[in-house]
Amino acid sequence: MVSLNRIYTRTGDDGLTGLVGGERVKKTSTKVTSYGDVDELNAHLGVCCTLASSEGTLAIKDILTIIQNELFDIGSELATPRDASWEGMPKTQAHHVSKLEQWIDELNEGLPELSSFILPGGTVLNAHLHVARTVCRRAERSILALHEQEPVSGLIIQYINRLSDLLFVMARSVVVRAGHPEYLWVPGSSRPKTRS
Repeated sequence: MVSLNRIYTRTGDDGLTGLVGGERVKKTSTKVTSYGDVDELNAHLGVCCTLASSEGTLAIKDILTIIQNELFDIGSELATPRDASWEGMPKTQAHHVSKLEQWIDELNEGLPELSSFILPGGTVLNAHLHVARTVCRRAERSILALHEQEPVSGLIIQYINRLSDLLFVMARSVVVRAGHPEYLWVPGSSRPKTRS
């Protein structure tokens, strides 16, 4: 188990940070960016969990809590140097990806067919899930950039890709089931003219 007794260590004042195992790398490295974006995504999901509790969508909260733990595992995997795996190291497995796909199918069932792109909004939770979705897409880009430099597990890439899909469907689900209309994109040529 991790033990964190001191919050500041002064070891990062030179612009370097430690990977799992102690190797020092620049904080601006693609590797650090990849797991930093995953960490940011996890923080946004924490907001979504809190909102799901207050909006009474406890099934959504339960799913997000599982995903938060799995994202921590992914961050740990990304922060471990190549060929430096350790005993008990959590790794993304195929069943993690298939579970995301199962949740997508379950939440998508019964949702109205889309005829346009969706604008975020309708409920506070919906809006925050869309924020999380966009951060998830950025994390995916960061991980793919890292993959161009060093091999990243294909299952991590699949997981993050499916997760953004799940967050999209989840955002739709909470607003539709709350009885609010979805905000659909109206292209510029179709929008009514506004007075200036």
